[in-house]
Amino acid sequence: MNIIDYSVSKEEFFLEYDPVYKLYRTTPVPQELGRYYQSDAYISHTDGKKGLFEKLYQWVKTYTLQQKIKLIEHYVPQGKLLDIGAGTGDFLRVAAQRGWSVSGVEPEKKARERAEEKGIFLKEDKTHITDTYQVITLWHVLEHVPNLQEQIAFLKDHLTKGGLLVIAVPNYRSRDAQHYGKYWAAYDVPRHLWHFSQESIRLLFTEKGFQLIGVKPMPFDAFYVSLLSEKYKTGSMNFLKGGYQGLLSNLSALKTGEYSSLIYLLKLHE
Repeated sequence: MNIIDYSVSKEEFFLEYDPVYKLYRTTPVPQELGRYYQSDAYISHTDGKKGLFEKLYQWVKTYTLQQKIKLIEHYVPQGKLLDIGAGTGDFLRVAAQRGWSVSGVEPEKKARERAEEKGIFLKEDKTHITDTYQVITLWHVLEHVPNLQEQIAFLKDHLTKGGLLVIAVPNYRSRDAQHYGKYWAAYDVPRHLWHFSQESIRLLFTEKGFQLIGVKPMPFDAFYVSLLSEKYKTGSMNFLKGGYQGLLSNLSALKTGEYSSLIYLLKLHE
């Protein structure tokens, strides 16, 4: 399938299927990936509240931050936590307020500076990480990493035995992905280099010594992604149509389990 980068470059990329891991790869991979992130449209690296869409995004983010840390505390009450791709540091700030010892990695300079303003000091890349952690989180990050196997090896090396790995990624088997096809905003090429199903995550991590202990939905993502997809498809942000498709996706997922985005909870074997 050919997919256009609607949000930044308008360039076209191809999704190549990997039958071993049941995932898609974005090809070709640009040599200078950084320039594809240099856009005000890349909302996860800002705290912007300019328009209704950004205000809704930030409101949902505030609510879901609390839900994320509560989910983690159901499995691990407290300890050392590493967040990879920490953005502007909001998740780590909430975790620190609840008593966690937090560390984070964020390659984007402006995002790190915003985090510092909140008292969260992030490393530029994972080579600066030498410790081990009870919990490692990647909130919509795994799909961005150039070398998937290298990243999984790093996670295994820096997680304590019996530790919890939390990964949130889009799900190409969701109803909204099927409905929007090449316009599905969560393909987000070329920033998203990998496109996963539930089977993809299970295959990738169980062979490396992880046990999949839970899969949780991210129901708000269906609305966010459908609104953007509607914009890419029609040229305008139609809240009614996008909201309706988001609702249909979540209703479908109540039966199938195939939500627009999913949180995977993985335990490293002791």
